[in-house]
Amino acid sequence: MAKKLPLVALISGRGSNLKAIIDAHDPLVEIRAVISNRPQAGGLMYAQQAGIPTEVVDHTQFKSRIDFDRTLQTRIDSYQPKLVVLAGFMRILSPEFVAHYQGRLFNIHPALLPAFRGLDTHKRALASGVKEHGASVHFVTADLDAGPVIIQARVPVLADDDEESLAARVLREEHRIYPQAIHWFAEDRLQLQGQHVLLDGQAITR
Repeated sequence: MAKKLPLVALISGRGSNLKAIIDAHDPLVEIRAVISNRPQAGGLMYAQQAGIPTEVVDHTQFKSRIDFDRTLQTRIDSYQPKLVVLAGFMRILSPEFVAHYQGRLFNIHPALLPAFRGLDTHKRALASGVKEHGASVHFVTADLDAGPVIIQARVPVLADDDEESLAARVLREEHRIYPQAIHWFAEDRLQLQGQHVLLDGQAITR
């Protein structure tokens, strides 16, 4: 039996991507903990139902972002993860935090990066008139939503789309590609070289 990849997931809200990771039942992955910065995050329930330890590190209880990040880092490291995944974690992390997990910190973003970094991606995609939209899993760097992309999924933007219908179509793809990226990492097939991601030694191109 191959040794499992120890993983910690960070959430802030409903946790649908967390649920997709849990439901994947990847035999190469051990989710050691789920940590939320919001006590009422719905995703905590998914973890508890799956028997995964949960913690809350409430950002409102800290005087500064640095203090919060340091405490969060301490709690994450107590589980000794090889990979940390942001699954709807709505906090901008300090460069020091990101550097500590360099090459082992993933995020999923509801857009085809580098397009539509930041918030309100579906609204902005509709306003811009693009014909394609989608989702990206990427390594996290100090620059918001600017880390090297691991995998993307594309969906068409339909003439009658509104934010809700487009978001739902993208979310289905998020739930597919996030477990896939984690599985590749668990198989030791991913490498980060500068701003380039290698899969089986070959640069990933989009």
